[in-house]
Parts: sequence; C-alpha cells; structure tokens
Amino acid sequence: MPANLPRARRRPPPAAPTLDHRAAGHDEQDPQLYTPAEAAARLRVPESWLRRRAGRRQIPCTFLGKHLRFSPADLAAIIAAAAQAPTGRRTTRRHQRPTADLPHPDSHASITTPDTNRTETTPWPG
Repeated sequence: MPANLPRARRRPPPAAPTLDHRAAGHDEQDPQLYTPAEAAARLRVPESWLRRRAGRRQIPCTFLGKHLRFSPADLAAIIAAAAQAPTGRRTTRRHQRPTADLPHPDSHASITTPDTNRTETTPWPG
C-alpha cells in the first residue's frame, strides 16, 4: 500500500436551485399563500386569533388538506371586514354641559343656601 496517496476530494453538495418565477416561465400572477404565522405578522394580530377565527370559518382562508393558508385576497377581505362600522353595539351618549351659568328656573338649583361668610351674633341662652 503506497504511503502518500492523495486523498480523494469531496465535492461540495450542489447548490439548491433558486426559484426564479420569471426564469421558470411563471408570471407575477401566481397565487401566493401565507402561513398563519406570516399572515398574522402581516395583519399584526396574534396567530392564535387568526387560527381560531379561521377554524370557525369567520374569516376567509384556504385549507390545503389540513394546512391553513391565507391568500393576499383573504388578507384584504379580513382588513375590509374589520374596517366596517361595528353593528349591534349601543353608542354611549355624552352628557351635554349647560351653556349658561344660570340655573334653570324649574330646577332645585334655585334654592338658596345660607351664606357661610356672613357673621351673625346670636344671644346665648343663659
């Protein structure tokens, strides 16, 4: 066995092909689907909220088998639905302040209270 045989060089693994949609013949119209984590990050909501609503079918979503995905149209519909005026809630009324400092003549505010700054001398029984 020869002592100084060169070692066999290992080749690096081939680089993973990059997905260039334009080079592969795809146009920019390909549907792009977001995972729940990506969609939640785009909407800035908790992922659990998004998954819960999608599971109840309260928001538009896409199921690929058991995998939940969101299209850009789904995200736009979620935003549009949230931008609508809320329904079923009562509006709170703000109390209006009186415009004049004078009390209303029929109110109890016209009853006068004794002036505490006036000094009166009362004779002490004695």
